[in-house]
Amino acid sequence: MSKVLEARNIQKYFRFPVDFHVLKDISFSIEHGEFVSIMGKSGCGKSTLLYILSTMDTDYEGQLFVDDKLITTNTADELARLRNEKIGFVFQFHYLLPEFTVLDNVMLPARKLGKKSFEEIREDAMEKLRLLDIHDQAHKKAAMISGGQKQRVAIARALINDPLIIMGDEPTGNLDSKNSDTVFNIFRELSNEQKFSLLVVTHDQDFADKTDHIIEMGDGRILR
Repeated sequence: MSKVLEARNIQKYFRFPVDFHVLKDISFSIEHGEFVSIMGKSGCGKSTLLYILSTMDTDYEGQLFVDDKLITTNTADELARLRNEKIGFVFQFHYLLPEFTVLDNVMLPARKLGKKSFEEIREDAMEKLRLLDIHDQAHKKAAMISGGQKQRVAIARALINDPLIIMGDEPTGNLDSKNSDTVFNIFRELSNEQKFSLLVVTHDQDFADKTDHIIEMGDGRILR
């Protein structure tokens, strides 16, 4: 099975105010349709690792592959396009534009990518909202819907360009247990039925226990 994402011997240093070795020889891979969580105490390096894997941080040693292609040497423009096309992001805070409608928020990454017409993007966005059972909120301003609904919209937005992998940084960290369960179930369905790959940083042990594989980190290393 081909790998969606592979990290080989990733090392990361913070140089200021003093030298600090944040990530130490990190190697692992994620296959198509795999749902992986990263756990560890605060300060262990998991969010730093996610920023490298998502190509937003390029100041590291080692090699990063996306879709079996080495991307470590890509230019900033190439990485920006790759991020928009192949990686979907869901954060703890949804980062929706409050004055835009739900539908407009979901359409934004596809409009930026510019591969389809406005009408096609609109249709795709409605399809993603239907998939997440929130299409009835499509024409409301993002400011007017609940926190749980906003996170569903953020997931729809992450899906709009049909990425290879969805990355989440504490995507349930700001939600109550009911909405956390809903978000997990959406991710599980995306993995099982839509064959999306998912990589989620979480503090929630219950969430992690239900994923296919847990990467446990400590002191900048993978412990298991």
